[in-house]
Amino acid sequence: MTVEHWDPARDGELGEAAMARKLAARGYHVSRYVYPPGTVFPEHTHAVDKIDAVLAGRFRLCLAGRCVVLEAGDCIAVPAGMVHSAEVLGDQPVISLDAVREPA
Repeated sequence: MTVEHWDPARDGELGEAAMARKLAARGYHVSRYVYPPGTVFPEHTHAVDKIDAVLAGRFRLCLAGRCVVLEAGDCIAVPAGMVHSAEVLGDQPVISLDAVREPA
């Protein structure tokens, strides 16, 4: 499980449009979500490969028995079929880009 951090030198200034372009360039369809404080996603899977990217707030994601905290500019790949859970940390909402790749 590897967290990719936004690199201003490589990626430019962090923003929603810039992150969406970066994910779309990898072949993903991107949707924006806002999760209020207290949001919890219990263990679940997806039928498609996806990337969770955070634009604001703090989001704990647990995958394959390991947990990481994602903050602004962080993203992580979640392979299809991988059991994972997530929750919003703190009192700020999480603004997230959810990127999915449809199966070939």
